Amino acid sequence: MNKIVLLGVKGGPAIRQGGAMPTASLLQLEGQNIVIDCGIGVSRSVVEAGVSLLDIDSIFITHLHSDHVIELGPLLYTAWTTGLKKKVKVFGPTGIEDYWNGFLASMVFDQTIRIEDEGRTPIRDLIDIHVFGEGPVDDLNGIKVTALRVDHPPVTECYALRFDAESAQVVFSADTCYFPPLAEFSRGADVLVHEAMLIEGVEYLVRRTGGMDRLRAHLLASHTPAQDAGKIAKAAGVATLVLNHLVPADDPNFTEADWQAEVSKDWDGPTIIGKDGHVIPL
Repeated sequence: MNKIVLLGVKGGPAIRQGGAMPTASLLQLEGQNIVIDCGIGVSRSVVEAGVSLLDIDSIFITHLHSDHVIELGPLLYTAWTTGLKKKVKVFGPTGIEDYWNGFLASMVFDQTIRIEDEGRTPIRDLIDIHVFGEGPVDDLNGIKVTALRVDHPPVTECYALRFDAESAQVVFSADTCYFPPLAEFSRGADVLVHEAMLIEGVEYLVRRTGGMDRLRAHLLASHTPAQDAGKIAKAAGVATLVLNHLVPADDPNFTEADWQAEVSKDWDGPTIIGKDGHVIPL
C-alpha cells in the first residue's frame, strides 16, 4: 500500500521525555521504501513501522542540520550489520559525502573486524552517495524526484522534495521560512508535508532553552508559521496538508486545536497535525 509514515515530527534536535522525536519520514510508493531525513531514532522508527532495514531502497537528506542527518550513518551501518546485501542510494546536498566519509572513518575498527571475521561485503560497496541540487534528482523506477532550493537561513543547501508517481504525488517542504515558490512546486500534489511553527510557542521554547535570543531570531527567520503553511497549501491546490517538523512539538501549553486554529485562517482543506508513527494512506 502506498503511504507516508511520519517517523518523527519534532522540529529541532533536542529530545525530551514523552516528547516527539526529531524529523524523519518513510514514503512507501510504487513498492519502494524511501526514507526522508534521518533524525535521531530513525533506525528504530523504521523497524517499528514494519519495514526491515534490509528493505530500504533509498534515503534523501534535505539538508545537513543535525536533526535531519545525525542518524544517517547509524541507520545504514545497522542495516549493514543486520545483513544488507543490496545497494542503497543516498541523496543529499553538498557536504553529504564528507559526512559519510567521516562516519566511516569513525567506524574503521568495527568495519575491519566484521569484514575479516564475518566475511561481510565492505559497506562502501553497498552505499551509493549522490549529491543533488535544484532540479531533477533521479527517476527511481517510475518515481520522478525533483528538488527545489528553499529559504532556510543560514543554511543555503536546503531542498524541498517532490515525488511524482503514477499512483500519487507527494511533496516534503524541508525546513524553510514562508517561501511562496513552494506553492508552484507543490501544485496539485496529493499530500504536502510542510514544516510549521506556532509563533506564540517560540517564546516558550526559548525560555525552556535558557533564554537564547539568537535561537529566537533563528526560528523566526528560518521557519514557517502554521498560518503560512496553510497559505502555501491553498495556493498549491493540494489535496491534503500535513504539518510536520513542529515548533514546538512537545509543549503542554499547546494542543492540536492551536495548530488547527492557525492553519485554518487561510486553508480550509484536510489537515493532519503530525504525530510520531502517524500513517497517511496515499
